[in-house]
Amino acid sequence: MKTCNRTLFSFAFRMLTACTLAAAVTPALCQVSPAEILNPRAKAAEERCLPQIQALKGTIGESRFPFEFRLARYLHAKPGQRAALDSDGIEFVAFQHRTVLKISGIYKAAFNPSQLSENQRAGQTFQEVIVPILRLAEEQIPQSADYDAIGFEILYDTRDADASYDYEGKEVLSVVISRDDAFKYAGAIGDKERQALLNRSEIFVNGERFGLVLGGRDSLNVAALEEPVVHTSEDHSSSQSGARHFDVVSEGHVTAAVVNPSPKTDPGAAATFADAMRLQRQYGEQLRAIASDERGNFHLAESAAPAFEVSDGRMVLHFTMRNSLGFEKGATSIYKRAAQSFDLFLAPELRDLSKQLPADEEYNSLQFSVLNQFGADRGSIETIDYVCPVDSLRAFVENQMTSQDLINKSIVLVNGVRIGLELQTVE
Repeated sequence: MKTCNRTLFSFAFRMLTACTLAAAVTPALCQVSPAEILNPRAKAAEERCLPQIQALKGTIGESRFPFEFRLARYLHAKPGQRAALDSDGIEFVAFQHRTVLKISGIYKAAFNPSQLSENQRAGQTFQEVIVPILRLAEEQIPQSADYDAIGFEILYDTRDADASYDYEGKEVLSVVISRDDAFKYAGAIGDKERQALLNRSEIFVNGERFGLVLGGRDSLNVAALEEPVVHTSEDHSSSQSGARHFDVVSEGHVTAAVVNPSPKTDPGAAATFADAMRLQRQYGEQLRAIASDERGNFHLAESAAPAFEVSDGRMVLHFTMRNSLGFEKGATSIYKRAAQSFDLFLAPELRDLSKQLPADEEYNSLQFSVLNQFGADRGSIETIDYVCPVDSLRAFVENQMTSQDLINKSIVLVNGVRIGLELQTVE
């Protein structure tokens, strides 16, 4: 019996840079707390809607689906990992400059690809899982709240077997539908109106843009779809000026279903979510090799694999790392911790890490999220982000610029707030 297993790659909106470790240590039965969310607007939405989110989570848990469904924050978490126990599958996240109510989970259906087409598998999952949850969300989550869209990530299985062959795979259906269209969908009359709402939404299967057709065998040509309207955070007075939102594509989410990914056709165009997914597939093995380094030299967080992201139209390769330095929160300032975390923890890792990075001109920045924990307070986590241009980082490791020069070329954030950093003056 031959078994084929494909590596799953789904996208995680959170787009949520370094909150993953915080979530991994959160008790599984608790809801994502606003303190775990760094993006200001998503954090504010989580605070305002927390009771409704908790009620929605309970209602989904009590609902019956054709197959078992459970909320899950990390679809690719392996059994035995803390992240695999995290059922906090509802949260507000930053995605492509929007605030999205993300609902993610695992549907225990196993579709036979020889009997059901990709469109039929995705359509059945949409009708059996997303539509009922969309109706529940309409009842629980106020439409007047400050968010832009509702997003879904649903993982399901595919299986095809006969006497000589046994294939098991996984697919992820991802749907991002604007807030107003989401509330219209439940009350839509007829498939024609529902299809029109879907056509202007963002739908992906295994990271590939997808034209879902309700009740059909074949999908639509995505080139013919209406481009969804994207509202940036600057459209909302409640957002903070100058805040940077990092959109995340988690390694755990896309399969190697496409053997020959299409290259980006216009090098001068802004990077897109699809570009990030394509690069993730292209360099997935290389990034997994870095993450699985047995020496543990890079101190990468187990629950946050290296991932390509899109930030303000630029491609970023993101690493999340546990700081090996120990701090007492009351004894040091954020500036001193940021300086020491760079000089004593991150900088020594950069030379070896840079040798293993994908050689691709399509990404131009590296983001290092360094997670600090304070003494015995294991639940308190501080995130220091260093967003470094690739060319500057290479110049630094080749001794062509100083650490301060690199910091000057980079963006440094502490818990999502940008700071200026003079290394020598705070050490």
